[in-house]
Amino acid sequence: MAEPPSDDDSSSAAIVAVAKDGDVVLDVTFQTSRETLRLTRKTTAAPGGARQLPSNAPPTLRPSLTVAFRVRLATLQRESKYFANLLGNEQFAEAGRIAAAHAELAESGVDPGAAHAGQLPRVAITDDDEATQSAGREHAFEDMLRLVHGKPPRAAQVAMPHVVTLAIMADRFDCLGAVARAALREFKYKWPMPAARPLPAKSPGTGAVDVEQIQRQKVLVAWLLGMPNRLQQACRELIMQGSRLWSPYADVDMADKTQYWWALPDGLEQELQYRRECVLNTVASIQKHFLNLYLSKERQCKLGYDSSGACDSFQLGQMIKFLTSKKLAFLVDFSPSSLDDDVADSSRLDIDQLLQALRQAPNYQIDKHHTNCGLRIRIDPILDYVSAMLSASVVSISLAEWRKNRADVSWAQAENESRHGAGKTFLFTRALANDQRLRFEGHMYANKMARELFTASAWDWTPEL
Repeated sequence: MAEPPSDDDSSSAAIVAVAKDGDVVLDVTFQTSRETLRLTRKTTAAPGGARQLPSNAPPTLRPSLTVAFRVRLATLQRESKYFANLLGNEQFAEAGRIAAAHAELAESGVDPGAAHAGQLPRVAITDDDEATQSAGREHAFEDMLRLVHGKPPRAAQVAMPHVVTLAIMADRFDCLGAVARAALREFKYKWPMPAARPLPAKSPGTGAVDVEQIQRQKVLVAWLLGMPNRLQQACRELIMQGSRLWSPYADVDMADKTQYWWALPDGLEQELQYRRECVLNTVASIQKHFLNLYLSKERQCKLGYDSSGACDSFQLGQMIKFLTSKKLAFLVDFSPSSLDDDVADSSRLDIDQLLQALRQAPNYQIDKHHTNCGLRIRIDPILDYVSAMLSASVVSISLAEWRKNRADVSWAQAENESRHGAGKTFLFTRALANDQRLRFEGHMYANKMARELFTASAWDWTPEL
């Protein structure tokens, strides 16, 4: 393809022959914002930045670029409802022009598939970067057309940004079925690995936002391209690590977040946020439970004649000291600024690291005789159980079940309808703690118990003591 001579020139000299026997030419104008161009130039100029793009398809960094694609009308109409309507519905002018041009060629004895590209009817389409905020979309669009026509993509080895752009375009032009089937067979790309994250700062930096963007892209690609195992993994990752959009303390400025992955489709956004809240409420209930026990008048020290109120006071103090030092609990007062200044934002709190922090509870004793007193000995079995339940497949989203049986598998919808554990108290018993069936991921009983645990409205972590 010839390079345009200036920054604003949208002309293109060559026609990309997706199908050499094509009977229609699509004139697609790709409009890219200057901010997207600036970020793309910065990315590609950074060390290793070129690896973010297909190896043989550098982006064309211009605000407007028009590329012509020769395609088969019948193939587009068969594989895409968008093109079937645009190019086949007589209510649209495009369909009428195509029919008239083909009729004129037939009267001249010319087969449209064998005609010169200049003789073929042309259809103008405009694509902006609002949903992807990516430059070089002409390459993804070409790959989409090639996959629809049963041809391999330009580059089999691609990076995640190319794949997510392709998936979003396929969704927009309503040809996901054909693209998904072909992409899974033709594309080879390295799926981003889960990012290990520390307990986040109060205001996450740019790195945290970039990590979340990759997490959300994985969810979106897996959903659009129908990848059940990838979707299960990606949804669990987002549940466990959270989203800055789910912060209860501050409104996130979404003015520059127009990409499709910042508002996950088909109810996934709301469901993942609700499931994370369920898990966080469950974990938080553990420390609340023991704080309430040691704040109550009921004696927790169980040494018979040697039971001691001083031991309970000592353990309460150690518990508060530990939880506040680890930022797992916060002491606030009635002043308006207390909440803002002291309570950290948990929207990107890593749940795995939260459990690890709770496991660091000190095992201090008031003296050598009180070896079984305190938080540590009582909380370890509970954390083992919660960790086992978090590995249950029901915590994440099943592609097939979400598409076919959403009303039954949705935690949020069940809560709204006062079903599946709403208003129920979860009792942690020795039988549950020792049940080996709960250790097997995907076991039906483990899935049932995990859902009951995380969707309960109250928890009793010492019912047998």
